[in-house]
Amino acid sequence: MTADIHFSPLALTRALPFLPLAQGDIDYQVDRRSEPGLIGQLLADPNTKVILTRGGRIAVPRGQGELVDYESVKMRLATLPGAYVSAELERQPEAVAMFLGSYGGVRGECVVAVDITRVPVAGKTSASDSAGQGADDAFDDSVDDGGRSAAKPTLLQEAVGRFDWVDLRGFAPHANAREAGQATSAVTLSIWHTRQRFCPTCGAPAETALAGWAQRCTSEADGNRVLFPRVEPAVITAIVDGQDRLLLQHNAAWKDSRLYSVSAGFVEAGENLEHACRREALEETGIRLGEVRYLGSQPWPFPASLMMAFKAHAMTTDVHVDGEETVTARWVTRDEYTAELISGRMAAPGKATIARYMIEEWLGREL
Repeated sequence: MTADIHFSPLALTRALPFLPLAQGDIDYQVDRRSEPGLIGQLLADPNTKVILTRGGRIAVPRGQGELVDYESVKMRLATLPGAYVSAELERQPEAVAMFLGSYGGVRGECVVAVDITRVPVAGKTSASDSAGQGADDAFDDSVDDGGRSAAKPTLLQEAVGRFDWVDLRGFAPHANAREAGQATSAVTLSIWHTRQRFCPTCGAPAETALAGWAQRCTSEADGNRVLFPRVEPAVITAIVDGQDRLLLQHNAAWKDSRLYSVSAGFVEAGENLEHACRREALEETGIRLGEVRYLGSQPWPFPASLMMAFKAHAMTTDVHVDGEETVTARWVTRDEYTAELISGRMAAPGKATIARYMIEEWLGREL
C-alpha cells in the first residue's frame, strides 16, 4: 500500500527577486559622515549630484508628474548643480542636506539630497509653521515679515514651481534601480527630519548631524545626545492553505472597496517576526498559521516602516474577520483571482508595494 504524500504549498516558495523600494546599490560611506564640512566639500565637487525632497515627495522634471498612472513610461530625478546649492544652504538654513553616498569610491559620483519642506514658499511670509509669530499677527497686515515677501525668490524657493513632485508610490515603478534607491533613502530621511525637530527625551531643539543621517540634541545639560531615525518593523504575510489557495482581505482603512491584499501589521515590542505573522493573522481573520517562510523586505517610508514579507501555511481555513480592522477576507484560487481582477470586482495592490510582488509569487505571473 502506498503511503499518502502531503505536498506543502510552501515547498516551491522562493525569495522575491525584485522589490521596487529595495534596489539601492549606493555605497553609504558611513565613515565619512562625521567629517567636518563634508556637505560643503561634496557640493563643491562637480561629480556631486543634488536631488530634492519636499513634504515626503521627490522632485522630477516638469511634466513627468503626469506619467505616474501610465504603463511602461520612464521617470528620472530632477537635479541641481552642487555649486549653486551650496550658496543656497547659507541663505536657507531651513533646508536640510543629506549625504546619501557615492558610486565608484571617493572620486566617483556622490549624491546629496536636500529637503526643502521648511523653506518658505516664494511670495509667502513664513515657513510651514508659526514659530516666532504672535497669535494676533495673522490679523494685522502691518506686522513686519523681515523683508521676505519682497525679496527675490531663491533657487530652492523657485524649485517648488520649477519641478513636479511625486511620492515613492508613483516614482519607483517608473525609475531605474539606482534612482529608485536614491529616492527611497532621501524621502525616508527627509520625513524624519520634518517630523522630529526636538529631542524626544528633553524637548530641546535638535540640529542636523552626521551629514543628515542623525540629529544632535542642543542641550548641553542633556549631554548633546545623538538621535537616529526610528524604524518601525512590520510584517506582511501571504497565507495559503492546503489547496494552495491564497487568503485575501479588505481593510476598513482602504477607500477603494475593490482593493484586496494580504495580512499585515506592526511588530509589538519584544515580539519576534514569526510570532507577529501568526498573531496578526489570528487577530484579523481567525486563521491559525503553521510553517512561516521569509520572502524578503523593503523600506516603506510612510512614514518609517520596514516591511518584512513572509509566506505561511494555514492550519485552519474558517475565516472570522475582526470587523474593525479587517472588513472581509476570502480564499481564492488562481483562476478565481484572475476572474475577479478582469471583472473589476477586485483590485491589486499598487506597483510599489511589497504585497503586489508577494501575490505575483503565488500567482506565478506578473499582474
